[in-house]
Amino acid sequence: MKKRVAIATIGTAGDVRPYLALAMALQQQGHDVVLGANADFEDLIVSHGVEFHSLGTNIQDWLQQSRFDTAVSKMKLHHYPQILRQGQALVERAARNSWAMSQGADAIVVNINTSFGIDIAEALNIPVIMTAMQPLNPTREFPVCAYEVPDLGPTFNKLSYIAMNIQQGYYDLPRDRVRKELMGLGPRKRGGIFRDSYGNNLPTLYNFSSIVSPRPRDWPQTAVVTGFWFFDDNSDWAPPPDLQRFLDSGPPPVYIGFGSMPFGAERNTQLLKLALDKWGGRAIVSRGWGGINADDLPENVFAVSEAPHDKLFPLMGAVVHHGGAGTTAAGLRAGKPTFTLPQAYDQRYWGRRVRALGCGPAPVRLRTLTPEILASALHELTTNENMKANAKSIGKALSEEDGLTTAVNFIEATINAAKAGSRRFSAGS
Repeated sequence: MKKRVAIATIGTAGDVRPYLALAMALQQQGHDVVLGANADFEDLIVSHGVEFHSLGTNIQDWLQQSRFDTAVSKMKLHHYPQILRQGQALVERAARNSWAMSQGADAIVVNINTSFGIDIAEALNIPVIMTAMQPLNPTREFPVCAYEVPDLGPTFNKLSYIAMNIQQGYYDLPRDRVRKELMGLGPRKRGGIFRDSYGNNLPTLYNFSSIVSPRPRDWPQTAVVTGFWFFDDNSDWAPPPDLQRFLDSGPPPVYIGFGSMPFGAERNTQLLKLALDKWGGRAIVSRGWGGINADDLPENVFAVSEAPHDKLFPLMGAVVHHGGAGTTAAGLRAGKPTFTLPQAYDQRYWGRRVRALGCGPAPVRLRTLTPEILASALHELTTNENMKANAKSIGKALSEEDGLTTAVNFIEATINAAKAGSRRFSAGS
């Protein structure tokens, strides 16, 4: 039976594309879907035939503020209070817009950035499905992945997830205000990211692969690891003639990009040019949001503005990037050795997983990267046969997974169970 599903996500491209893939998969199964995201992504979402609902702020403009660059790339902490205030305003705006979007929905799918959806579901008496692209349910097996926390054993590992509660406080201020003023709900007695206001575990979908990050054995049964939600290009994209000529002129190049995090662009550009000069190999450099100035590049380097990873990465010899979950997944599925240059949040975790799988060097934080380190990593990526073999093996395994089908089936079952429960309650009352 056809269901209406509301999906709420805010953030950069890596926070939106997997949910667009999920929305498309739900529609293919006959469901009615609305995807709420930042204003930046309206054209992308609508072009793929999915109903779009704006949750507010243009995230690219927000990230490219000079104070944001200064705070993140140069660690100027006095800028953080204003950034936090702006972030809370962004969350509150998204919450209010999500409330309007969710009217008439049979379920709402959210993530940690849109945890206000837990309150929306409570007010509308519909199920909420929490999702995450990194392992965030507390476990004794490893410490919280969102921060640079050492593994000091099971007890400390479990305690380290208290940091998530502190982070949640950042979102709770605007969330509680909207909960009271807009939804007419009382204060939350319990709850958090993975529990409702009554303390019950929320059904949670983890859109990564247990091949890359094994599911902890002590997680609740409500936490399901589906496999990655790949957003594959559905156009007829092919390398334009100038790019094809570059590809044909030598061995497969290395892809280098910094994703949607436009911090320290001037420094990054100079560092990249020096490293490429030292290494001497062939590379494709992505401009993207990452702020790389691709002017005056040498002949062994080609700059691209944007290209679908699922079609570009298979043409590469290796990939270098920021370590976002989606880009890491795309590189590994393509079977390519990977070097990550994390800047924030879970990017260091995925870099460590790449290293643990034998698919690349240990991650190096972008702000500590030197031309020498990058040149050395590029050499290792293109000459280490073990890394190439491991990456190829992982790529084959990931290509055989179908995370989207698992997620769609879970969402359908959750909605059906909620409706069945409501009918039983009505019949017994």
